[in-house]
Amino acid sequence: MFYEPRSGHGLPHDPIKAIIAPRPIGWISTLDAEGRPNLAPYSFFNMVQTRTPLCMFGSDGLKHTAANAIATGEFVFNLVSRPLFDAMNATSAALGQGVDEFEAAGLEKGPCHMVRAPRVAASPAALECKVVHSMELHTVDGTSTGGWLIVGQVVGVHINEDYLTDGLFDTVKAQAVARCGYRDYSQVTEMFAALRPTDNGAYRPGGGDH
Repeated sequence: MFYEPRSGHGLPHDPIKAIIAPRPIGWISTLDAEGRPNLAPYSFFNMVQTRTPLCMFGSDGLKHTAANAIATGEFVFNLVSRPLFDAMNATSAALGQGVDEFEAAGLEKGPCHMVRAPRVAASPAALECKVVHSMELHTVDGTSTGGWLIVGQVVGVHINEDYLTDGLFDTVKAQAVARCGYRDYSQVTEMFAALRPTDNGAYRPGGGDH
């Protein structure tokens, strides 16, 4: 099948988010302008580049998290693990401005070094970020979508050393959770490695790491 999104897909539910999946969950903590903590998950999240580490999250509308990040210039990414899934899900509730989602979800705050916002203490890893870009998104004809894109430079990294295996962050051991389509999620349970043509080694298509 083929369809243009503006004309509708004719399916029971929009398939695009199921096609672009799995996606890392941007569990973002911030402080508002008055110093009150906020914590919310975003399914539109990812790294942008690594040389200078940049990550981004997209917000459908200027919600508390995006507004806080723009106002304070800071946010923290907290990795969602399977044991933290229920707490993460609880922080997606539509709570009022100034309500502390950490407290509502029974989560302990951890201190950060480079930003004022707290992190989720129980998360296997967290990235302290300072905002370098924020922009309102628009369509090809220039109409505002109401959405916002926030890009942050990673200025500090927290890793629970229990999730390091031979010096590598062990995504499987961390039980990292990703967002799929509809109301579906995925947990990383298996990994495989492969060389790229630009790596120094014996590469052959489909041959894996040799």
